[in-house]
Amino acid sequence: MIVGYARVSSSSQSLEVQHEQLEAAGCEKIFAEKRSGRTVEGRDALADAMDFVREGDVLAVTRLDRLARSVVDLHRLIERLTAKGCGFRVLQQSGIDTTTSTGKLTLSILGAVAEFEADIRRDRQRDGIERAKAKGVYRGRKPNIDTARIETLMAAGMAPAAIAREMGVGRASVYRHMTKAAAA
Repeated sequence: MIVGYARVSSSSQSLEVQHEQLEAAGCEKIFAEKRSGRTVEGRDALADAMDFVREGDVLAVTRLDRLARSVVDLHRLIERLTAKGCGFRVLQQSGIDTTTSTGKLTLSILGAVAEFEADIRRDRQRDGIERAKAKGVYRGRKPNIDTARIETLMAAGMAPAAIAREMGVGRASVYRHMTKAAAA
């Protein structure tokens, strides 16, 4: 049996294209989720797919980065599939098919390249942020907490925990604001 796994990083993205490709590849069961792929932690559909596959099955994804973004996670998942007697196939990268020795080699190489690219992208982003900060252009994420409301509630004598509950924010955010206000 071919079992599909589809993933997109955010709820605003569509799984439709991946779903269609997996169905066209003959997947009889497809697990899908909208979660970040930086780690395998918290990815319930992936865990369900890994539990579902049985000896002789093949887990299929449309692209390698849909399964894992790090070589460590990738190899752990592949080892788990191999231990269960299952194969792994990537549809858009046809050389990746762990039912063949060439496919196993290709998987290792592409997994390492994908992790390398992610590291480079992260470094470039960090460098860009540092340059923007040096120019005074980068200010970080816009605040999403109404600090005036925190001050109003504090002035009314409300406790920090109650303010946090009232505003739907973490207590640490309220305490952080209180600390900044006291220092100013």
